[in-house]
Amino acid sequence: MSRLDAQLAFLAEADRLKSVLRATSLHDRSRRENSAEHSWHVMLHALVLSEHAVRPVDTTRVLTMLLLHDLVEIDAGDTPIHGDHDPAEQEAKEQAAADRIFGLLPDDQRETMRAIWEEFEAAETDDAIFAKSIDRVQPVLSNLATDGGTWPEYNVTPDQLESRVGVKVTRGAPAVWSGLRSRIDAWFSAS
Repeated sequence: MSRLDAQLAFLAEADRLKSVLRATSLHDRSRRENSAEHSWHVMLHALVLSEHAVRPVDTTRVLTMLLLHDLVEIDAGDTPIHGDHDPAEQEAKEQAAADRIFGLLPDDQRETMRAIWEEFEAAETDDAIFAKSIDRVQPVLSNLATDGGTWPEYNVTPDQLESRVGVKVTRGAPAVWSGLRSRIDAWFSAS
């Protein structure tokens, strides 16, 4: 297989991300969003909110991480943060998916993109910490825009939001979480 053939095969496979449905609905409530839409929207969030990163970040690297971060869902599926699942089992599925999907690329691109995906997953660099935090922001905004969205379905509490989402957002963008927290508190008070 030529280099171009491998690249085109990867791009064709990436199209399948459009078929992976997430728990979060669109703001107009017409349907659930797919993982490709989430990736685009979270990239836009990162571009707009990068000035709120706790430390300076390389926005291009952050956008690349967010572009790639959910490709593994093609095989592993989306796991809602408030759902019931085995994290170790999900991680194993995602690692196998990363092997297969990034493995479609030519060696140099496979290594580069897989390393960026691994960096995002590890969330140890400033860029990855911010990317992970913003990945958690987008669903919160969607749930707030849809009168709690799936929070009632998953019996989400303010404490769960703080421990599962707030901790990660605060690690990379504390001002963003502070702004969201007041909106979250208002929603829970009204519901």
